[in-house]
Amino acid sequence: MEQREIDLSISCYGKVKGLKYDVVILPWGATEPHNLHLPYLTDCLIPHDIAVDAARKALCEHGVRCMVMPPVGFGAHNPGQRELPFCIHTRYSTQQAILEDIVASLYAQGTRKLIILSGHGGNNFKGMIRDLAFIYPDFLIIAADWFSIVPLKGYFEAPVDDHAGESETSVMMHYHPELVNLSEAGPGDAKPFAIPSLNEKVGWAPRHWDKATVDSGVGDPRKASADKGQRYITPVIEKLTKLFVETARNSLY
Repeated sequence: MEQREIDLSISCYGKVKGLKYDVVILPWGATEPHNLHLPYLTDCLIPHDIAVDAARKALCEHGVRCMVMPPVGFGAHNPGQRELPFCIHTRYSTQQAILEDIVASLYAQGTRKLIILSGHGGNNFKGMIRDLAFIYPDFLIIAADWFSIVPLKGYFEAPVDDHAGESETSVMMHYHPELVNLSEAGPGDAKPFAIPSLNEKVGWAPRHWDKATVDSGVGDPRKASADKGQRYITPVIEKLTKLFVETARNSLY
């Protein structure tokens, strides 16, 4: 099996036209600063690479063929982020229109199962998927966040690890060490809400990034390593492979 069979970013029509695909995987990220040391497209690169690894295992070990789409690079951001250079905020209504067009195209081609793998905490597809379930009742759409599948505890040292911190930096060092400049990283210091209940997750409000962060990061990345990234991502890939295979072989009920 070669990667062109499962990765549309590098594939071609000649490679895929004679194959049957069980599930389509759609990585969805964002374009935003990640502290001072990670690429703007970190939230696109990581879910794409994880999806390709899981799709490879699904095919080689279980005979389930998935196609990983090119990642969507536009997500929703907090106040104080859009003002940062080249941070592109996309409204949820825009994201919904993009998703609707993708689903319509895949549906016309015969696809009936789609998994969205998000790499950006500001993305939320639940309402969009509910709406699409009325329009396409025979199209199964599942959403997952790669960073929520396996708890961070036991893999990383930083007590606060949210955005461009130790975990995300470690995973990027595993997949793309050439794109990580750890010596340039800021400390990732962040200020909590002045309302304690918000910090305790009793309620929710968007963080104002310009007031909450210093270098756009939340969490100290300086103890990150490629080894930590690999150890953490291994069970993530295992769980996603299981999701891909189960989705391919079963209906929702």
